[in-house]
Amino acid sequence: MFKKISQKVNSAVCTVKSAVMSRKAEGYVDSGVKILIAVVIGALLLTLLYTLFNSTIMPTVTSKIAGLFNYAG
Repeated sequence: MFKKISQKVNSAVCTVKSAVMSRKAEGYVDSGVKILIAVVIGALLLTLLYTLFNSTIMPTVTSKIAGLFNYAG
């Protein structure tokens, strides 16, 4: 039983050691570019929605609500 546990621990240690010793930077640049693209696209979408709401949707809603309460009775 102790031999099995010892082998598993040694295997885990070797796996961690090889991962730490590996100097590959593959994926870091790709991930950074993906994150940057996502942030830029998100900012563009938020700007578009903000402009759309302020210039088109909110004035229409405001005028319709004013029309509902503007009754001359």
